[in-house]
Amino acid sequence: MRKLVSIMKLTRIEHSIMLIIAVIAAEILAGGLPGLPVLLLSIITPVFLSMSAFAINDYFDIKVDRANRERRPLVTGELRPADAVYVTVIAMAIGIGGSIFLSVYCLVIAMIFAVLSLLYSYKLKELPLIGNAYVAFSMAIPFIFGNYVVSNTIYLPIILIFSLVFLSGLAREIDGSVRDFNGDIKRKAITLPKIIGRRNSAYLAFLLYGVAIALTLYLFLNVRPFEGNAVFAVLIAISDIMLLYSGTVYACLESRSYGKVRNISLAGMALALVGILISAVV
Repeated sequence: MRKLVSIMKLTRIEHSIMLIIAVIAAEILAGGLPGLPVLLLSIITPVFLSMSAFAINDYFDIKVDRANRERRPLVTGELRPADAVYVTVIAMAIGIGGSIFLSVYCLVIAMIFAVLSLLYSYKLKELPLIGNAYVAFSMAIPFIFGNYVVSNTIYLPIILIFSLVFLSGLAREIDGSVRDFNGDIKRKAITLPKIIGRRNSAYLAFLLYGVAIALTLYLFLNVRPFEGNAVFAVLIAISDIMLLYSGTVYACLESRSYGKVRNISLAGMALALVGILISAVV
């Protein structure tokens, strides 16, 4: 049981819950939920690919995590590096295998992100902005994936939601590189803060949050089923406030609060996903 809990920590299972919400919301917006077998497969694929991506990331990041995140299971010894490799291979196989029974588009998306997750952990994360963009893209792509589960046509609401999740995810990742600056210096990673400075990077992240928030306002004013939706308005407003607060803390370089706002920004994005899902259902 203890090892299972450690694996859940390794694979950041809380992120998988957000992926499930994103896929289901996209399926509803694109035409309605599929039958139960297809629905389960559409959930299994992104969840297990996400698990594999986080596992292999921790495998390559042991040295950095010793400097920045001492409680990660590979650092504490709860799991061995070999365990992370086993989890990666098994989860990736399940994820890609599940997509085979969906559309060709879904299979292509699954394969591309499986490869990118390996490249990211090995090298892409050390490249300024490119690594951040990959992570943000992985947060947003479940909406495109869910759309293609039920339809071969991509819909405008899905594109707009993809864009706002990508932008807020990119902002959060840039703030993350500001937070992990010292550890990244030790492993000689060329991150955005190293090139343009921590303050300028935080300002850029704040700007990206602002554009994402503007998109939520556009959805509320112009795009069904979000147009005039009171539930969407309330949940998104709370989410926007949380993201703005997080961005402000980083822009002010309040380093003592980085750990706290990291969870606040994640909670804000999760709340936005819940708002999108409820709006789609209602």
